[in-house]
Amino acid sequence: MSNNTQLLKGQAALVTGADSGIGKGVALALAAAGARLLINYARNHDAAEDVVQQINTAGGEAFAFQADVSHEEEVKQMFATMYARYQTIDILVNNAGLQKDSKFIDMSLDDWNKVISVNLTGQFLCAREAAREFIRRGVVEERSKAAGKIICMSSVHEVIPWAGHVNYAASKGGIMMFMKSIAQELAPHKIRVNGIGPGAIQTPINKAAWETHEALDKLLTLIPYNRIGQPDDIGKLAVWLASDESDYITGTTIFSDGGMTLYPGFADNG
Repeated sequence: MSNNTQLLKGQAALVTGADSGIGKGVALALAAAGARLLINYARNHDAAEDVVQQINTAGGEAFAFQADVSHEEEVKQMFATMYARYQTIDILVNNAGLQKDSKFIDMSLDDWNKVISVNLTGQFLCAREAAREFIRRGVVEERSKAAGKIICMSSVHEVIPWAGHVNYAASKGGIMMFMKSIAQELAPHKIRVNGIGPGAIQTPINKAAWETHEALDKLLTLIPYNRIGQPDDIGKLAVWLASDESDYITGTTIFSDGGMTLYPGFADNG
């Protein structure tokens, strides 16, 4: 991977759920590579403004916008604001997501619907708006070889079943096939769509899995590379996938998981 300081110069990027965790790591990395950012958040205004300040202080350009990605009108208003500020969009990172965990037989319909609506329907609504703009505008060669790039944040759980997290795992499996299907449909328009499948990343959403030595040691038994991932690991990958360095890649998920998808339980023959 070459020096990424100018890989995305002049491009406008929208990252959903960018006020913390993986979304924040991705937003900071895209900004460092030269992109102008819309920092989407659902509730935590102060955290989103902190990300904006970090980017602007470092010489980048960003602003925050509150929208629940599962609500169509809020998504449309967010994109309209993006176009008013940056005229267009070049990169969408569909990152917003949440968990509402329980045993399957105890799971409420509300908890099922909330996770599916944010994690999966939110990606549909945002990707649809971005694709419409990419097709309208077409390729701008001085910025990118592609008309647009969509990155769908998935998880190792698009392929690894996860008892006790059925709604979350189902949403991620859905993201995988959603990503592949729109990649197939949009490729003739020079729009690239790919997924990132993070493994265990040290973020607030999974704090219980790493905040004590005992929890972290247990987690590391699932990770052959023997370290927990960091948001910047995902940020660097997102920059590469959004850049012309990956111009011939579309319709695939790249796992950044330290080997979690290698099913380490079988390392000693099971």
